[in-house]
Amino acid sequence: MRVRSYAKINWSLRITGKRADGYHDLETIFQLISLHDTMTFERAERMTLTCDDPSIPLDQSNLVLRAARALGNPPAKIELRKTIPAGGGLGGGSSNAATTLRVLDEMFSLGTSADRMREIALSLGSDVPFFLLGGTAYARGRGEILTAMPPLSGVPLLLVLPEERVSTVAAFGLIAKYSPPVGIPRQTLFARPELLVNDFEEPIFAKLPRLRDHKNALLEAGALWAGMSGSGSTIAGAFETAAERDAAAARIRGVRTVAAETIAAV
Repeated sequence: MRVRSYAKINWSLRITGKRADGYHDLETIFQLISLHDTMTFERAERMTLTCDDPSIPLDQSNLVLRAARALGNPPAKIELRKTIPAGGGLGGGSSNAATTLRVLDEMFSLGTSADRMREIALSLGSDVPFFLLGGTAYARGRGEILTAMPPLSGVPLLLVLPEERVSTVAAFGLIAKYSPPVGIPRQTLFARPELLVNDFEEPIFAKLPRLRDHKNALLEAGALWAGMSGSGSTIAGAFETAAERDAAAARIRGVRTVAAETIAAV
């Protein structure tokens, strides 16, 4: 089985408090996007994983292998071809883990219940449960309390992919104040762009001001909305048309950009 493992962006991300278990409560709107890795699964004598990106560890810290282990290590050969940059706030590793759970469960007819699948997903990472759902979703808690929103597909996106990388743990350590939640938007997402904020931007832009420059460049190029995805460092911009998106890409120099679009299903 050869399948796509899609990335995500966050339309908004508010940190609403610190929990007794050490995690943070947050409120976010996840969005699945067309940028994807490719994963190939074959039956084999034992579980193995290969990857075309030498920077990806292939030991037991890898989320794909951890996902497989949670399902009992069914004997499969997994090949991972990376396109989603690691450490960019696009959820590549989490997406790979969710894809592994879904495909191995189907390939080996494991019959894992939906509740158990979500439990395993959350044990692997706070945004892994979203990748089992896909589309557009409002999330609370650690990101695992998900409410599907009306699908938002075909919105042209331009992703700015800086060389700078941001540690998620370090990013949470920079949060000095918490935001009140605002709830699920009751209107079109872009109707009130001032509500689509990311609480990581202010402290991270202070340390990495070039990221702010990339956001401003997207807005100056005509983006309806622009913001950092997750804890960064990717900056995403949404455009009304693909032509406007492509014109913006031609204007932005000195940093890698990738065209993508929102998608409605895994």
